Amino acid sequence: MKQLNWKIGLVVLCVVGVCGVCVAADAAASSVDQKRVERFASPTEEPHPHAETWWDELWGTFHNPTPYLEMGLDHRFRSVWAENIVTLDDDNVNHEWEYQRYRTRWWTKWVLGEDVDFNTRLTWEFRTWDEPRNKDQEMDCDEALFDHFNITMRNLGGMPLTATIGRQDLIFGGAWLILDGTPLDGSRTIYFDAARFTYDWTETNTKVDLVYVSQSAESDRWLKPLSDENRGVTEQDEHGAIVYLTNKSIENTQLEGYFIYRNDNPIDRNDDPNDKLENFSRSWSRKAEIFTLGAAVAGTPSENWKYRVEAAMQQGDKWDAPTALGQNNGPKKDLKAYGLVSNLEYLLKDPQDHSFHVGYEYASGDEDPNDGDNNQFDLLWGEWPRWSELYIYTVIPEGTVAEISNLHRVNFGHKFRPHSQWQICTDYHYLWADENTGAGFSDSSGKSRGQLLTCWAKYTFSKQLKGHLLAEYFIPGSFYASSHSDEAYFLRFNLEYTF
Repeated sequence: MKQLNWKIGLVVLCVVGVCGVCVAADAAASSVDQKRVERFASPTEEPHPHAETWWDELWGTFHNPTPYLEMGLDHRFRSVWAENIVTLDDDNVNHEWEYQRYRTRWWTKWVLGEDVDFNTRLTWEFRTWDEPRNKDQEMDCDEALFDHFNITMRNLGGMPLTATIGRQDLIFGGAWLILDGTPLDGSRTIYFDAARFTYDWTETNTKVDLVYVSQSAESDRWLKPLSDENRGVTEQDEHGAIVYLTNKSIENTQLEGYFIYRNDNPIDRNDDPNDKLENFSRSWSRKAEIFTLGAAVAGTPSENWKYRVEAAMQQGDKWDAPTALGQNNGPKKDLKAYGLVSNLEYLLKDPQDHSFHVGYEYASGDEDPNDGDNNQFDLLWGEWPRWSELYIYTVIPEGTVAEISNLHRVNFGHKFRPHSQWQICTDYHYLWADENTGAGFSDSSGKSRGQLLTCWAKYTFSKQLKGHLLAEYFIPGSFYASSHSDEAYFLRFNLEYTF
């Protein structure tokens, strides 16, 4: 912990120093930033001779080299220090993590016609490692791949119908069940290989989305990565369909209803040591056929109040993980599961933008893993750190990374802006299991998962540069065995620059 403490102090000192410089420089830069934005919005307009520097001219040419092409770059640097987030055990040799992430993305938008665009984004993220000790290399160069590669067509057939075909991001509603199609590579990518059709039914204030998803565990199924590292991006091959309706006909209220079908098929490449996806266990790859029906309501009944409530039920079939090499699946079980997520926020509307929120989340657990039913709620494409960067790793012994199910969660939080460029977000979460079946580090004696504190300190240096510090602290409860009940810590320093 002494090593962690001096690193935390060093990061805070550096951030405060940089912030002081940037506060002084931001006012001088703001007018240049505004002119740059105006130029990019109208790239054919001749700039005022005194309004642009040679640097602005250079980047203006890069962003819009021709009337038919737009381009952009962004780079993200992250440094992470963590203890016990997987092991909950100070004595485990791999209890400490320390690593850095460097992600660069280059995107293009080719205007092929008034209503047709072709979009790409090439992403490369590499890491450097100091801990854990079982890492066999200090630098992981990884691979570069396209996480956007699609064509967008608007006003199809003269109707308010938009189609996006190819590799793309999909985010619906509160991103509870649909956001991350590639959970195994962290936040490097979140893409889906999909066909999306959106009909904007203006007369009824309704938007209808129809989506077909064909997701592969292998990143090279459609587009081979550069320097392919033979890694999986999701646990199994996934095929599915989404029907999503959004209605805003009631003032200050948004109604949503959806149906999601997903068919999971385990991969077999992990049986062959010469043709193996290296980054996850074969037991994570399971067969399932899941039907999800859900609805949500969100609104702002007054200028001070905001709320969102979403609930879903699931039926279908799920197979247990294979118990031996050579097996395709374990026993088949009927799936019957339920989930709910809610949030209520009060905004003071004062100069510091103070707001307070309270939330409750429920994801059913499997009461008896030895019977013929499976009652554990499946998060589908929602395996991402919605409310904790730490706890997505703590649940790995129970299933897979970010598979935070079998859960009750109550949280209380506060946000405010002590300065126009700062935002501080603090949350307290109390977690307990819906069922205790002895999975993972559980000892089957209790249901209290524990308490989690999270705090974000976000700083906006300029329109191009943003950063944050994130700290999380987890105190395990009676759900965990005494051999895995040590406190866990997570600290991240993050900088993002958009060119």
